[in-house]
Amino acid sequence: MTGRRLLAALLLTGLALAAQAGVMTRAALQRHFPPPWTVGEKDAQLPVWPIFKQDMTSPVLAGYVFESVDLAPIPGFSGTPINLLVALDAKGAFLDVRVLSHHEPVFLEGLGEGPLLRFAEQYKGLSLRQNIKIGSNANRGEQHGSANVYIDGVAKATASVRILHQSLLASALQVARARLGFGAGSDPALLARVRRDGFRPMDWDALLQAGLVQRVRLSRGQVERAFAGSGVEEAEGTGETFSELYLAYLNVPAVGRNLLSEAGWQHLLGRIDEGDHALLAIATGRYSFVGESFVRGAVPDRLTLRQGELPLELRDLDLDDPLRLPAALRHADAKVFRVIGPAGLDPARPLDFALRVTREKGMLYGERVSRDFALPYRLPADQVIAPQDDTKGWQAVWHARAWELAVLAGALALLALVLARPRWIVATPARLARFRTGYLVFTLVFIGWFAQGQLSIVHLTAAIQALAAGRSLGFLLYDPMSVALWAFVALTLVVWGRGTFCGWLCPFGALQELTAQLARRAGLGKKRLRLHRDVDARLKRLKYVVLAAILVLAAVSPAWTDRAVEVEPFKTAITLNFVRAWPFVAWAGGLVLLNLVLYKGFCRYLCPLGAGLKLLGHARLLKWIPRRAECGTPCQTCRHRCEYQAIKPDGAIVYGECFQCLDCVAIHDSPERCAPLIARGRQRVIAVQAAAAVRSAA
Repeated sequence: MTGRRLLAALLLTGLALAAQAGVMTRAALQRHFPPPWTVGEKDAQLPVWPIFKQDMTSPVLAGYVFESVDLAPIPGFSGTPINLLVALDAKGAFLDVRVLSHHEPVFLEGLGEGPLLRFAEQYKGLSLRQNIKIGSNANRGEQHGSANVYIDGVAKATASVRILHQSLLASALQVARARLGFGAGSDPALLARVRRDGFRPMDWDALLQAGLVQRVRLSRGQVERAFAGSGVEEAEGTGETFSELYLAYLNVPAVGRNLLSEAGWQHLLGRIDEGDHALLAIATGRYSFVGESFVRGAVPDRLTLRQGELPLELRDLDLDDPLRLPAALRHADAKVFRVIGPAGLDPARPLDFALRVTREKGMLYGERVSRDFALPYRLPADQVIAPQDDTKGWQAVWHARAWELAVLAGALALLALVLARPRWIVATPARLARFRTGYLVFTLVFIGWFAQGQLSIVHLTAAIQALAAGRSLGFLLYDPMSVALWAFVALTLVVWGRGTFCGWLCPFGALQELTAQLARRAGLGKKRLRLHRDVDARLKRLKYVVLAAILVLAAVSPAWTDRAVEVEPFKTAITLNFVRAWPFVAWAGGLVLLNLVLYKGFCRYLCPLGAGLKLLGHARLLKWIPRRAECGTPCQTCRHRCEYQAIKPDGAIVYGECFQCLDCVAIHDSPERCAPLIARGRQRVIAVQAAAAVRSAA
């Protein structure tokens, strides 16, 4: 127990020391952004540096540069956040995105860093105003300037690049909202959007009746009641109109194309960016939203807009295009205001406009008294498009791989059924051999090479590092195949133990077993080395040493952990299909060849994941492999046939070393192979013969 506590203490201390933080200094950033760029002093409130660019004789703020780990330390697939250097211009476009550091296993001595660096370079020139998606880049040129932009992913590294994507956008949106005036609301890519179709000719009355233009009236009585007791009351009128406002989405085609000329409509579209909102306000009555100090192109001081708790900036678009209004409104105050897309306005939700009325009292020390009057507006539901799925989060990954998960679910259900009721499968050796070989081919080809579902010790070290650093385990959700497999393995550990994964669902284990079968058919590897049980038992302890070493290194140094986990050949043989530097290929290939002489030597003696699963497998509830009193004494058939040497001389099953191949179950149920059943069969034959002889003598 003392040793375990010491190991845990080392782990937590090391992880605390290894906690990620920004590493850049102003001097280092200046080297990244040489003249004409100038890097300012680091912001005192937000971990960003302003960057300036010389414009004639004076420097102009060009944007901000920051490290993603300071703002969105989302754990990568190793449990350690990817750190990006991000430069964002004043309009929310990416000036530069570079990878400063990472510990993603697939890019460390695997695919190499090149694909990751090239992936990050694709963001340069894109904008937070756009909905950036990872996928095919074939139509990128056609969508220049659109809200939908596709960038190329990286094959065999889907989870890692999506975590980078999420880290970049999460950190950049924080800076944009805090320093660039973007709203503090939802991610713009996840909001409903105004429909661009469905236009039909409509006059003013039809627009009002359809709810596309909405009228809000304030009476004199409403206003005076609001100012009651303030000392600035005026004589209350009898229902007299104080202010009457008409509100509408001008960029809805059914509104804009009916109220503007075709040239005016095209002019409006040219003035707003994709995702922006053009809101029309018209006021009549004694009080308008346009005050005496209003300046064209400015933000109105009398009219405000909120959506929930999110304040949204209204800015005059300064449009001179005439509107087709009824005669009574042709001389009214009419303005078109823009709300930029990244501000977070959702057209599917109510808009809470407010008209501020201000009065003064006092001669010497004037005092202003203000009241806000709600002007609700909601765009009809048939004019909005529901938000798309979260293409930046893990939900999209699960949706995209739904059919793969369905295939996996069916295969896991079949395996569970076979292991729970093995009698039919083990009825004949040929049937068991065909089923096992077929399932192992599925594991290797579909789960391993195609779906990249190889579980690894990296999953465990990443989870431990993230938890110790107080980070979420959400990064694991970017690899749905692994999550589904881990869920099944966790369940089967409690029911059957380690063998369900190691014997049936490990792609590298399947590769070894299938290679051994092919070698036997080719006349190779017929004589395997079988170690003495004492030597075998000692060697099986090595995997715990390997596991402990990896955990200690994880506590001391993530960089050394990246090297230590290479003891697993999984990345080389399964993830990268042996396309890798020769030392890694030699290690993985050597272990496959060793398997021909010492059956699954890596799995039995070195695999740290197997060691971890065996420790977790102590929670196993069932002794599910049938035994007889004669097992071990005198019968040793199952023990001698067990390739994994997981049966003791007394016949007891060592479940922590059992790979659940079902061979001993098949022998146990076979009258032709089980020695006790053979003996009983002979006794019955002798008894029948003796009885027949007695009857014949009589």
